[in-house]
Order: sequence, then C-alpha cells, then structure tokens
Amino acid sequence: MSEPLRGRHLHFEPTSGIAGDMAVAALVDLGVPAKIVTDAIAALGVPGLRTSFGRRQRGAFVGRGFDVTWPGRAPKKRAPAQAHDHGAHDHGAHDAHAKGAHAHDHDPHAKGAPARGHAKHAHRDYAEIRRLLARARLDADARALAEDVFARIAVVEAALHGTRVDRVTFHEVGAYDSIADIVGFSAALVWLAPASVGSLPVVVGTGRARVAHGAVPVPAPATAALLLGMPIIAEGEGELTTPTGAGLLAAVVDAFGPLPPMRIEAIGYGAGTRELADRANVLRVVAGTPLGAPDVDAIPEVVRLEANLDDLSPALVAALCEALFAAGAVDVWTTPIVMKKGRAAVEVTALAAPAAVAAVRGAFFRHSTTLGVRAQGMARTVLARAFETVRTPHGPVRIKLAALDGEVLGAQPEHEDCRRVAARAGVPVREVFTAALVAAQTFLASSTPRHAKRKGRA
Repeated sequence: MSEPLRGRHLHFEPTSGIAGDMAVAALVDLGVPAKIVTDAIAALGVPGLRTSFGRRQRGAFVGRGFDVTWPGRAPKKRAPAQAHDHGAHDHGAHDAHAKGAHAHDHDPHAKGAPARGHAKHAHRDYAEIRRLLARARLDADARALAEDVFARIAVVEAALHGTRVDRVTFHEVGAYDSIADIVGFSAALVWLAPASVGSLPVVVGTGRARVAHGAVPVPAPATAALLLGMPIIAEGEGELTTPTGAGLLAAVVDAFGPLPPMRIEAIGYGAGTRELADRANVLRVVAGTPLGAPDVDAIPEVVRLEANLDDLSPALVAALCEALFAAGAVDVWTTPIVMKKGRAAVEVTALAAPAAVAAVRGAFFRHSTTLGVRAQGMARTVLARAFETVRTPHGPVRIKLAALDGEVLGAQPEHEDCRRVAARAGVPVREVFTAALVAAQTFLASSTPRHAKRKGRA
C-alpha cells in the first residue's frame, strides 16, 4: 500500500493490550513500507542493531511480528510453526509487551521466558536517550514524536520515583529493542500522516506483574500513570499493556471510542509472542476515510432515574420531560401504568450521565409531585454515529449514520430537518423523508469501496 493510505483516519484496537513491537508490526502490516521503519532504526547508528519482520499465527488470526536483535542479546527460539517472510529486514518474534520503564523487567507476552533482550539490558538515563535521538539522522517529525513519547515516560517515572526528569534512568524502555520500537513506530506514523487517530478503550490485563521493585498490580504504576484520563478495561490474563504501548497511545490518540462510520481501506495486525487463553494476541489497526461529521461521543455508563406519578396533571407531564432534558438527561420517556387501588398513572424515566444525576433528580422534585426517585446504574453499548448532508428535490437534509466496527448499519434522515424543509417547500413531511432516505442509500452505495485490504482473517 502506498500513497492512497496516507492522510486517513487511523484507529487502534488494543483488545489484547498494546506493546511497542505490536504497534510497529501492525502499522507495517497495514501498509507502511517496512523500509520506513528499518531506515529510521538504522539512522540511530547503533552498530549491530538489526530488525526483522515475520508472520505469526495467534489463535485464529495471522498477524505480523517485529523482532530486534543486537550484539550480546541472547537469541530467542522461535516456534517451529512460525513462518517468516525473509528479506533485507524480515520480521521475527519479538514482543514489546516485555517492556516497561525504570525496572519494569517483565514480559507479559512471553510466558515463561525472560523479557526480550533481558540478558544484560543496559540502563540508560533520559539524557543519554535524548542525545541518541539528537544524533540520529531522522526525519524531523519522527524525531519529535519519539522525543515526545520518551518525555511522557520520563515525566511519569520521575513522579513515581521522586526524582528529577533529567535523572530518570530507563531500564527496559532504555533497552535497544524498546528504543527501536518507539523510533520505528514514530517513523511509521509520520509516514502515514493520519488526519486523525482514534482507539478503542485499552485492555490492560489483570492480576500482578513482577518488576525490579517486586510484585505490582496490573496495570503497572508507569502504565497506569501514562493511561491517566483514558478509558481502560481490566480483563485478560496478566499484564497486556506495557508502559511503551501506553506511551505511544498517549502521544498520538485524539479520541477514544468505537470505530466511526467510515470507508475502511486497510487493516493491519501486529502479533505478540505468546498465545493467550481467552483471546487472539493481536493488535488490530484500521485505516480509512470517515463518513460525515462525527456525532458527540455517547456516554457508556448512565444512571436510570424514574418515578411513578398518579397525581400529576397530564398537561404537566410534557413540561416535566422538558425540564429533565434541560437538567442534562440524555433520554426521557413515559409509560402508562396502573398503581394501587386501580389508579391510572404514568411512570417517567430519565437516563443521565453520572455527573448529571443530581441535577436530573432535582428536576424530578421541582417539576413533579413525586416524593421519591428511584436510581439504577446501567452500562450501555452505543453505535458510533456521524452526520452527513444529502440533497433532495426539496432541499438539503441531514442524515445520521450509525456504525458497528466502522461498518455503517443504517442511515436515517433527521426528522427536524425533514419537517423544516417540508414546511418551506409546502409538501408533506413524509415526502421529504422518503426523498432523503433514497439520497442516503445512494450516498452509502457510492461510499462503499470495491476492495479493502483486509489481513489477518481467521
């Protein structure tokens, strides 16, 4: 894949966690020329530092692997079933899920094996790594991104260990393999020049991890600090996201959430080095062109508030619903019910974000006769949504696109747009709605690619 892949939306899916090597492998599998990565790593000028790419089967999926070797590194045996596409820079079996910063010498993706390059890792301080990057003949933007990733990790480590940033010593992240991961990823991402970068919530794993300071809960302290403010999912066996992987996401992701409605143009899979019992150990990356302008991100967790009203005038129910919306409810509805002694009543229900619960509850009490409000926390799955404008014989109408994993499942005209256009044109609303629906289907047909590069399928 060459120029057509550049300038697109890029979406990471760390459902098995993320490490530096998996991220590099996924971008190359996506379509970034391997030479972009290998040339950048060669520009570091480290004698004997070599990289290779290969194919790995993980569960039902085939992905790409990335391996880094250097003089003095203990060789790692590869699984006999592993196939490799050898060349000037082939990719073997390496997993940056082994990497952490400041004594994170553990490998959550190499079960029973030492961290890659674990034999005699050099400990490099932040200043030394900055000098290495400054001397390297790297693209200016790739250098800046690599410096940003290392700076984020250094700041976190300094805070964790109570020292100055310039005195931070990197252990695993200071090893050549981790440096190569960060530099290779930076070069690949800069080559892609994505218009935007998104990611699903990050799966971090569960349990405890061993570091030089002893056992720590997953996510490890540096990883947790780097993921501050990002949505995470605690599932999976062991440590699945490393400080390096977390640092990469922190540096490049614009927003977290599901794949937006988009025309998928390429898919890449980066494979880890061990099999996971409950999932395929791969990182998927998707590139494509988003359809329409993205809607406001939906709230994944809401509180359901409701009250039964048998003494509120029906004329005031509509006013109550308006007040609930104004207080921050994301949805409001009413249900006819029969209460004790056969009294007709109405149940009013509102969904609100946790931060808006107090205001919505207050609206119930101020605008109704209820003496109590029930509350229940709920999780919800909401499709990614976007808006596009289509032309009809009566005027432009917005349509809402809903997508699952980037695939558009539906396109519906906005009712208020149809009503407004119909009033202006002097025609029935249903006539405008039908015309907009036809235009929406035409738009979707024209936006569906004939071919999309899809790798790693079962």
